Amino acid sequence: MGPAVKGNPLKIFVLLLIGSYIVGEFIIPSYPLFNLLNLIGVMGLILCLALFFSSLNLFNSYKENPTPQSKTKRIIKTGIFAYCRNPMYLAFVTFHFCMFLSFENVAYFLSALGLFIWINNYVVPIEENFLMENFEDEYDRYRKAVKKWLFF
Repeated sequence: MGPAVKGNPLKIFVLLLIGSYIVGEFIIPSYPLFNLLNLIGVMGLILCLALFFSSLNLFNSYKENPTPQSKTKRIIKTGIFAYCRNPMYLAFVTFHFCMFLSFENVAYFLSALGLFIWINNYVVPIEENFLMENFEDEYDRYRKAVKKWLFF
């Protein structure tokens, strides 16, 4: 049995996308942004998809299950995981933010903040404790060498 993470981040990511669309389209008014920000948002969406699928591809190549509750046999330290310990979660949060930039829907911005707070404070600490218990020194060296969220 893997870490005792409550909830599946991928399912919550998708549910927040749907909920944000509905709330943003029918309840919260949109606020126009500069066209340059819309373009940055579209480019960001493409990069987020690339980040997610490259991370998923690495999980598959190592024959690991990407769901947080699964037991892992090794720490993936290659590819994007050499620069960021949580690239899939980074893709989820950034995707919501880029949806805000692209579609000027404030609900996406709020869901990006909520998703970041939940993942950073409730999902990642449980996963990291599990990895520290199972991989001790190897994970500690990896944790010290690689940032959690790419830049911090």
